[in-house]
Amino acid sequence: MRDDPRLPSSPGFWRSPLRGPRFTSMLGLVLLVGITVLFVTGLVSYAAYNPGLSPVNDKTPDKGILGFYLFAWPTNPHWLYRLNQGVHVTLGITLIPVLLAKLWSVIPRLFALPPARSLAHALERISLLLLVGGALFEFVTGVLNVQLDYVFPGSFYPLHFYGAWVFFAAFVAHALLKMPTALRNLRHLREERDDLVTPRPAAPTVSRRGALWFVGGGSLLLFATTVGQNFDGPLRRTALLAPHGGGDPGSGPNGFQINKTAAYAGIDTAETGEDAWRLVVTGPAGTVRLSRAQLAGLPLHSAALPIACVEGWSTSDQWWRGVRLRDLAALVGYDDDPPDVFVESLQRRGAFRSAALRANQVADPRSLLALYVNGEELSPDHGHPARIIVPAAPGVLNTKWVARMTFGDL
Repeated sequence: MRDDPRLPSSPGFWRSPLRGPRFTSMLGLVLLVGITVLFVTGLVSYAAYNPGLSPVNDKTPDKGILGFYLFAWPTNPHWLYRLNQGVHVTLGITLIPVLLAKLWSVIPRLFALPPARSLAHALERISLLLLVGGALFEFVTGVLNVQLDYVFPGSFYPLHFYGAWVFFAAFVAHALLKMPTALRNLRHLREERDDLVTPRPAAPTVSRRGALWFVGGGSLLLFATTVGQNFDGPLRRTALLAPHGGGDPGSGPNGFQINKTAAYAGIDTAETGEDAWRLVVTGPAGTVRLSRAQLAGLPLHSAALPIACVEGWSTSDQWWRGVRLRDLAALVGYDDDPPDVFVESLQRRGAFRSAALRANQVADPRSLLALYVNGEELSPDHGHPARIIVPAAPGVLNTKWVARMTFGDL
């Protein structure tokens, strides 16, 4: 069976003259750097939700030691999450052609017989299976999340988080096993013979250099049609592969991108009118109910902050105006050291209809319960009558259509 050229287990079955250790090693080293950056930025993004520090936001409560690195997410610099998530999503999409080319280059090894020639070879084969499966799982779920297509079973957060650890563990093991060979292949001008080099190559239709240029061109095209979602203005329209790219958010002060509309969130205008809506603020000194007019009568402050979401899209800094969160905490008994706050929205459904903010986020003078943006009242889609805006926080923690705020340690 191993020598029958009609079967994929035979080296003669795979006839492309492009395959070879040097070609594979070049792709592998690009992925070594790129996937390491993806893993680190992914963990940083996960930390931004404060899981383990605030059970309200924790979507993976059984993570155990995998949460060893978690830390209180900072509010400085205010563009931190925007940069991190923009790099994570844009780089992930850009690497797709490199990943596919790498998988294509090593596909003969997936069918090689016998399955294991030694303990080291068996470990390599196992790491390869986990690596290929983990890579496909992480990239597919990541792309589906960016496209807002939640067709996979369960929540994206635990699936992507646990999948990332399995994938990266296999990736590290595989890199350690193959790094010496990869570096040797890149140093040598003459191609080494190994199981990737076909014994009966077909006539070449493109050179290996041409193939690398093709892969690079594909990555560049994906980059060009994705990166625009991190910017406002005409450049956003180049983000053809991003749901928040080409859509027209309208004009005027509220004319910037949103994630979910008031209609999607089930917001009834009867609930948000001046006569009906009241903000309920609770703390050790009791409960205060405030109308929007009463909130507007409190000392108002301004901050220039972006909106940045896990899907990788973001806006430039918008000019927000509202009541500081620490001033609201003072109204209910926290004059000096504001604590955590649990924020609840009017929205009917969604994983983050309620969210927690940590004490350091509440204390930041730029953290607001915003009533206005860019000099105008918030539109319904941007959270009218009031929304949270916090520097460096993921977009889902900037709760819209706020109904209740409970201050206290969480």
